[in-house]
Amino acid sequence: MKRVCVVGSGPNGLAAAVVMARAGLPVEVYEAEPIPGGAARTMELTEPGFRHDFGSAVHPMGAGSPFFSSLPLAEFGLQWVHGTSPLAHPLDDGTAVTLEHSLRDQEAQLGEDGVAWRELMEPIATQWLDFIVDAMGPPTRIPRRPLLMASFARKAMQPANALARRTFRGQRARALFAGLAAHSTLSFDEPLSPAVGLVLGAAAHVVGWPVPRGGSQAITNALIGYLEKLNGRVQTSHRIASLDETDPENGPVLCDLTPRQLLMIAGERLQKTYRKALQEFRYGPGVFKIDYALSAPIPWTARECYRAITVHLGGTLEEIARSEFAARHGAVAEKPFVLVAQPSLFDPTRAPEGKHVAWMYCHLPHGSTEDMTNRIEAQVERFAPGFKDCVLARRTWSPAQLEAMDANLVGGDIGGGELSMRQFFFRPALGNYYTGTRNLYLCSSSTPPGGGVHGMCGYHAARMALRRL
Repeated sequence: MKRVCVVGSGPNGLAAAVVMARAGLPVEVYEAEPIPGGAARTMELTEPGFRHDFGSAVHPMGAGSPFFSSLPLAEFGLQWVHGTSPLAHPLDDGTAVTLEHSLRDQEAQLGEDGVAWRELMEPIATQWLDFIVDAMGPPTRIPRRPLLMASFARKAMQPANALARRTFRGQRARALFAGLAAHSTLSFDEPLSPAVGLVLGAAAHVVGWPVPRGGSQAITNALIGYLEKLNGRVQTSHRIASLDETDPENGPVLCDLTPRQLLMIAGERLQKTYRKALQEFRYGPGVFKIDYALSAPIPWTARECYRAITVHLGGTLEEIARSEFAARHGAVAEKPFVLVAQPSLFDPTRAPEGKHVAWMYCHLPHGSTEDMTNRIEAQVERFAPGFKDCVLARRTWSPAQLEAMDANLVGGDIGGGELSMRQFFFRPALGNYYTGTRNLYLCSSSTPPGGGVHGMCGYHAARMALRRL
């Protein structure tokens, strides 16, 4: 019987392992770090009893993943926790615009732009299951709903600035959409910059923006629990330094690695054209992240911010656009767009009784060494005066420190590579998952559909490996 080796225990590696194990094949997963999960890990990073998500924290795509939804992960401890609203976006007038679970509530929330928001998001939200299967599939596959995907593509290919201004008249709706679009890490004058925002906005109206109870590690643990039930195994603290250790002649090897790491372990065993494609692969902007242990909740001026686990800090569309343009073009924004997660408002398991945790980051140029602590905290103080008085401890993470904790976060890039037009279709090369070397596949977020904790990259790579077997 063929033996399957998976290199890396991030969500995509574990998804690939589950697909292969469900097919009845023996599976071994090798993880370099002592704790499995890649960026989906939860640890006491500041003080004892304060549980922080090292990487990903809020999971609309995890809750909406076609593959994860097909697995009995609740039996292995995964519980989704939702805020009253999926997202809050405070403004300088002391109020906040929120993203609501219900499209009807959203329409009421946005007033003059409510109908425009509904018309933008409703086609995706009402056909979510078909849409997400198409959107998270290989880009060359014929879609289930070609008209829906064509309509989505027309919007997604516009620059985010143009789409927001053309669609919305008011600053509140434009600001809300700008925060969503900024997750792409693209400049708002680039094609595809609205794509992620459209998906995340629609997801809020269907599956929400939940966190796992206890932290993102719960997703990893549930996948491992199910894999072990299928007789698969995960070995931690086992770094694969060479492809020779995996014996691809004996069965498929699936690598939850970015192109840089695949080049390091496979080297000359890769075909010349594929090796060149990996060498030319472009990584995206990095992030500067801070984890906080807090004595109290963040003291937001806008009370609406207490209804949401996720808060976007950046003011207007124009300000957020300047921030993302800077990060994309090698500069550092004075007022960076900041993404905040405050899970302990709704999940008390994250901190000692009466205490809280917060997780936040901003985008900055790839591999930057700039310390963004003061700029991030100034943005928080702008919308939550007195925030610094609540800080018991903080831990900062530069791009280099993030990469040291997870080698896939190259230069602080949390998306597995930039979302350019070329790398949307050829990610990292024409074959997407198959490397051209017998039995060797790439299954990381450097393949379609890209970044996010959803497992679909691993799912598609494993399905291809099974077909080729």
